[in-house]
Amino acid sequence: MTRTSATATGGTVTARPEDDLPSTAGFADGRFRCAACTPDTAGAVPGRAARGARGPRGARGPRGVRGTRGARGPRGVRGPRGVRGTRGARGPRGVRGPRGTRHRATARTRRPLTPPSLLALVLVLLLAATATGCAEPATTHHKPGTTHQEASGNVGTLLSSDDGAGHRLREVAAEGAPQVQLAVRPDSEDGWNLQLTVRSFRFTPDSVGGAALPGTGHAHLELDKRKIARLYGPWFHLPASQVPKGAHTLTVRLYADDHTTWAVAGKPVEVSVPLTATTTGTGGHSHPAPTTTAPAPDPTPSQSGPAADHTVTITVKDGKVSPAPGRTELKRGQRVALQVTSDQEDTLHVHGYDKELPLPADREATLLLTVDRSGLFEVETHESGLVLTQLLVR
Repeated sequence: MTRTSATATGGTVTARPEDDLPSTAGFADGRFRCAACTPDTAGAVPGRAARGARGPRGARGPRGVRGTRGARGPRGVRGPRGVRGTRGARGPRGVRGPRGTRHRATARTRRPLTPPSLLALVLVLLLAATATGCAEPATTHHKPGTTHQEASGNVGTLLSSDDGAGHRLREVAAEGAPQVQLAVRPDSEDGWNLQLTVRSFRFTPDSVGGAALPGTGHAHLELDKRKIARLYGPWFHLPASQVPKGAHTLTVRLYADDHTTWAVAGKPVEVSVPLTATTTGTGGHSHPAPTTTAPAPDPTPSQSGPAADHTVTITVKDGKVSPAPGRTELKRGQRVALQVTSDQEDTLHVHGYDKELPLPADREATLLLTVDRSGLFEVETHESGLVLTQLLVR
């Protein structure tokens, strides 16, 4: 093969056959050797001995077989574990030092009431007590310091109108409102037996004087718009002596425990029925005509049993009660003697127990009563409508 090479001389390129160049025999030893320097050339390179041709590389012998690995000897048996020593007794705990005083800036202290604040609180309490003062006789519907008309419950709407006797109306929705019906039956011995049929209502003699609760309370019985009894149950016996001769109207009205009147659409929940008293009585049994001058019975009726545990002495004169009406606290099972002297003929009545006693004019009459039910019960007169005292039975 003929090669050419180019030489630049003074900007002129001259090409010549590469056969004129020395032959490249190889670079086996990392140096260039031309054909003139190889051993087969006729002449030798001046100053260098000619290197002999490298012989062929011998074949690699077979790899020796690897010897087998020796068997591992048995593992030695582990010796027994040493016994753990006992733990030393714990030394006494050091006494805790006193607690440092808390920084004043972070301490939360309750500031005592200052004299002006305390005085303001006392004035507020006095004003509240004065605003709710009670100038009426004590009754079971309010505690001392509250008014006769104050509502103690939040049921319904308390109206400004009343039932005609000073009891404000408590209006509720017609749906689910209390209802009452009255049936009057002549008694075979004396007077009449009254039966009340109520719906969405129940009698609660034990909670009288408390808050107004839905569908609970008591009833008032009126004869010709004059209250003659308070009812704590569906039955009541009306003596003929309390009904003068002639035609009358009996009215039963429902009240809450706080003595507000249950009402619907601005009208009290009540029922009225006619009643006629004759000179011969009712029920086919002969009775003398009731008069206001009837002979008084024995003012101190004989009653068997132990002596009274408590005695309450009351005097009624010129429409005033002495001492002022209050409360007598009793325990269930005790006996109380009510000694009453009135300047006019009247009838003593204990509500809740339905006990009555005629009161002759200017003569002391005594009623012995065993209190076997818990609650607050009024003692009052029928004709004058005075509250004499209250029996608080626990």
